[in-house]
Amino acid sequence: MIERKNWQNIYILIKLAELGSHKRTTKISTEYLAEKLNFSQQTASRHLILLEQKKWIQRQITPQGSLVKITIKGLKQLTMLQSSLQRIIEVAQPTTLTLEGTVFTGLGEGAYYISKDFYRKQFIKELGFDPYPGTLNLKLSTDYDLETRKDLEAYPAIEIKGFTSEGRTFGLVKCYCVRINNRINGALVFANRSHYDLSVLEIVAPVCLRKQLNLIEGQKVKVKVIITVKK
Repeated sequence: MIERKNWQNIYILIKLAELGSHKRTTKISTEYLAEKLNFSQQTASRHLILLEQKKWIQRQITPQGSLVKITIKGLKQLTMLQSSLQRIIEVAQPTTLTLEGTVFTGLGEGAYYISKDFYRKQFIKELGFDPYPGTLNLKLSTDYDLETRKDLEAYPAIEIKGFTSEGRTFGLVKCYCVRINNRINGALVFANRSHYDLSVLEIVAPVCLRKQLNLIEGQKVKVKVIITVKK
């Protein structure tokens, strides 16, 4: 979801993309950009500085103007906007994304967090099952799976609220309903505070997935993410 405070920044990114900055480094004077944006030259310059600070663009200043290229981080903002608009105009229907990763032994924190009563009660209510105290950890390796994982952030998630206990804060957890190896229903969980990067999937289910599916270290597992897109 795009935050309200970022709408003007997104608008400027769109204009830069129209000038080709999403594909290549383009030479753009602040005077020309100001005309395109219907801003003052000073305001256009200020916005370029802001986008550079956010690392949404790379910029090099020359006597003839700025050399501008939208970064991967900036492209991600445009992709999220595209996905949001697409969801709005499409007819409501279940959307699925498929990810494939290899089984690996994680840090063992899944059992600790899932066993927390405040989380567990919400899992039961929101997901419809009592999760086994532990997660199945999968490592994504292909570019396709990593890009699909990034795309997933543009879709609405089931949110498990955080809480504070014994002076410690437990953060928000986002979930997506999944079907593992086309056999068992579960949920993909993303903790806002996690030691893992985007290449790692953590999956919960009402059973121990390793035992139920006879999984071993390094084995590939397919995860179908099911998202209901509301009209």
